[in-house]
Amino acid sequence: MSKRELSFHILLPRLRRSVPKIGWLEAANTYFRGKRTLLMDTPITIDHQFLSVDDLWPVILGNCQLQMGSEALEAIYSTRKYLEGKLSDENKAYYGINTGFGSLCNVQIDNCELAKLQENLVRSHSTGTGDKVSTEIIRLILFLKIKSLSYGFSGVRSELVEQLVKIFNAGILPVTYELGSLGASGDLAPLAHMGLSVFGEGEVYYKGEIMPSRKALEAAGIKPLHLEAKEGLAILNGTQFSSGHAVWSQLHGERLNKLADMTAALSLDAYNGKIAAFSPWVTKIRPHGGAIRTAENIRNLLSDSSLPERETSDVQDPYSFRCVPQVHGASRDALQHTRHMIETEINAVTDNPCIIARDDLILSAGNFHAQPMALALDYMAISLAELGNISERRIYQLIHGNRDLPVYLTKGAGLHSGMMIPQYTAASIVSQNKQLCTPASVDSIVSSRGQEDHVSMAANAGTKAIRVVKNVYRILAIEWMCAAQAFEFRRPARTGSLLEQMLEQYREVVNPLGDDRILYTDIEKTVHFLENIQLPEEGVQ
Repeated sequence: MSKRELSFHILLPRLRRSVPKIGWLEAANTYFRGKRTLLMDTPITIDHQFLSVDDLWPVILGNCQLQMGSEALEAIYSTRKYLEGKLSDENKAYYGINTGFGSLCNVQIDNCELAKLQENLVRSHSTGTGDKVSTEIIRLILFLKIKSLSYGFSGVRSELVEQLVKIFNAGILPVTYELGSLGASGDLAPLAHMGLSVFGEGEVYYKGEIMPSRKALEAAGIKPLHLEAKEGLAILNGTQFSSGHAVWSQLHGERLNKLADMTAALSLDAYNGKIAAFSPWVTKIRPHGGAIRTAENIRNLLSDSSLPERETSDVQDPYSFRCVPQVHGASRDALQHTRHMIETEINAVTDNPCIIARDDLILSAGNFHAQPMALALDYMAISLAELGNISERRIYQLIHGNRDLPVYLTKGAGLHSGMMIPQYTAASIVSQNKQLCTPASVDSIVSSRGQEDHVSMAANAGTKAIRVVKNVYRILAIEWMCAAQAFEFRRPARTGSLLEQMLEQYREVVNPLGDDRILYTDIEKTVHFLENIQLPEEGVQ
């Protein structure tokens, strides 16, 4: 890694430490937009280096430039040269290279028709529908496709990969739809929409507008590139739609796990809960790693609070407080597992057939099958939904009128409803999450005349996971809003210093509730606050 590349990789952590008043994501966006020339001087080099999900934040933010490394270009070139030699034997059939696709795999195509075959493939498979995929995830999909092709096991020309890099660097993002992929044979429909832009068809986002691909390419000074043998199939075969959704969900899911600990700590303090349930002894005798870290987070957050020492007649707390280490910790462990699966996937080749030039092999296999992502995304969604599930129960306890807190956290219950209805909203969202957590991975529908007789449904798992992530932000926002309101009735007592800092920033955005007022704006402001607040680098793991 060059010094310029290294400086880019260490820039984000430094930004996190330097923006105490606003969210680091927001700060990063602001900084990068103002320093575009810096980023052009410090591109991300696509080579055979291992990438963690954390390395993909700049891709999500849309503030990086790509360049191909020499190792990748050499691998791509040598494999292509090998494939072209194989195609000189017109009597030999290779799936998807000089044959039809799916159940048409036994129909051999003349060499003179191979370029038309590949572009017809992309056109015919562009059948996505439904809501448009966010530009953040489109950037991930495009980047991950380039990364997968860079290993040189797909048989494409270097010109194709360079074309995708040019499209990415120009900020041209192919319009892609959420519905259409079965998650096997690759994420065919959404990746086909991406492939159209290579030769100037379909629609793209460019400079804040949706326009025809050819118009955007022309404006960016990029010539359409017509596909040759194997290239349409290499674009379509792959799990980049599913894995792009997985990367986005993983990064936000890990953030949500920290936010859940912080929100639970504030709720526990406002509820006058017992810190004994977070004793190191509790997790020492049942040593799940996530539970150990969660209990430590709560202890750190409340270590200098003035409330945990207060006497109370209650012997123990409800499960939603007492079992935070066990519940949040289990989600944390689940996310550690899904991180491993996702990082394996984004550093892999998910094409078919795979071309191993060094061993003279063209292997028709199943690396495009997204079952690993389907299971990971289902598991992730369930683990995150549980953070929302237990959060809603804490909301219910806070507004119930226990522990010397007023009913619905208002001084004038009856005339005023206070925080009564935000709990309804949270309960509604929790219920929707339960519906969204029906596993997509257990489903399969036969397609392509029985040739594709088992599929993963990973794409549906991915789009569901995104919705669960967004819903958990909303639930935690309602809990934070209620916990902050409850703490108003504990003043002049002070909670832990880190939480006090967050409360101070929060009160610049949302005022304490006195008389009833419209609350949906408070909820939205709180969601935005939690999405963008800088999380402490010490004290909360």
